[in-house]
Amino acid sequence: MNNSKIKICGIKKIETLKCCIQNNINYFGLIFYKKSPRYISYESALNLINYSKNKNISSVGVFVNENIEYLHKILKKLNFNFIQLHGHENNQYIKDIKQNSNIRIIKVISVSTLEDFKKIKEYPNSDLFLFDYKPSKKELPGGNAKKFNWSLLRGIKIEKPWFLSGGINIDNINEIKNYVIPYGIDVSSGVEENLGIKNNKKIVSLVKAYGSK
Repeated sequence: MNNSKIKICGIKKIETLKCCIQNNINYFGLIFYKKSPRYISYESALNLINYSKNKNISSVGVFVNENIEYLHKILKKLNFNFIQLHGHENNQYIKDIKQNSNIRIIKVISVSTLEDFKKIKEYPNSDLFLFDYKPSKKELPGGNAKKFNWSLLRGIKIEKPWFLSGGINIDNINEIKNYVIPYGIDVSSGVEENLGIKNNKKIVSLVKAYGSK
């Protein structure tokens, strides 16, 4: 059995969240980047967070270069278990968050070469990392349905837990084990029927495929 955690990102509907809970998904991501097709309003996010309480799943608020003062206000209103920083936020930004809350932080590292993993050292205050495909200037920060070269992960040693993200779907999910067993995988477009629209059957199929190998 595969013990890696699974995070489904870009959830917008209660039906999708229910499916995740029923299929033992560990994390669900709520995206607050307005340019994303997976953007969710704070009102809708609050409903999903409230529904997830006392259930075996953790909420992750996903932000991209959010104004720090505005983020502090959001964190007071929405009781996330984690937040994910998907922009150019630096370690001081992370320290600022931690001085004002106890929330755990996932910092995204965009990867195209082995050199990119050295950026981990720039974020000593991050609790977890997430490695994603490095987008071009014309692409979204994440959710582009593209993977980086997973062979870069061979032999990699990172002290903190980390997620693998970028273009993961049912057709390639079991290739991951050829290179590494990450703490967790992060999937978004790989379980969608259309851009930003999750498909429950795809979520179920992905969990079965990944968990059975």
